[in-house]
Amino acid sequence: MAIYIARHGETGWNRENRVLGRTDVPLNEKGFAQAAELAERLADTPIDIIYTSPLQRTVDTAKAVADRQKGARPCVVAEPCLIEHNFGIFEGVDRADPIYQREKRTFVKRYPGGESYLDVAARVYPFLEKLLEESRGKNILLVTHGGICRIITSYFQDMENEDFAAFGMKNCEVRKFG
Repeated sequence: MAIYIARHGETGWNRENRVLGRTDVPLNEKGFAQAAELAERLADTPIDIIYTSPLQRTVDTAKAVADRQKGARPCVVAEPCLIEHNFGIFEGVDRADPIYQREKRTFVKRYPGGESYLDVAARVYPFLEKLLEESRGKNILLVTHGGICRIITSYFQDMENEDFAAFGMKNCEVRKFG
């Protein structure tokens, strides 16, 4: 069994370097191309099921992968706990904003109007535990967001605070655990 995590393809907000959490911004042209490239890279990797955030950018990325599988087409299941971090008042701001950058390093504190990293872990970790228990012998793909990929990675490997804060995955990057 292996769990693969992939970040969705590029959106306009990603391109503009804006904080993108729960706003349902679709893939742009480059994002659809990245999703097709990801699908090609994973075409020979047998995937039994794909769980995705309910936001359209992840669903479209997941469907591209499912459609390109050489074996049986896996089901794509929207999983609410994989939705991106709620960044509260920072939704849509420039990622270089110094106040956002400072707040990003306060892991226990909630973003005003949003979630803390602990809140996100509290919803993602139980899902991962259940998945590991119920999916023995299967290959699972989780298509989600950068913040959720950070949390999933922290579940599987210990991270120092600075490593956690600096963690990032490129659009349509994929990692394997297990």
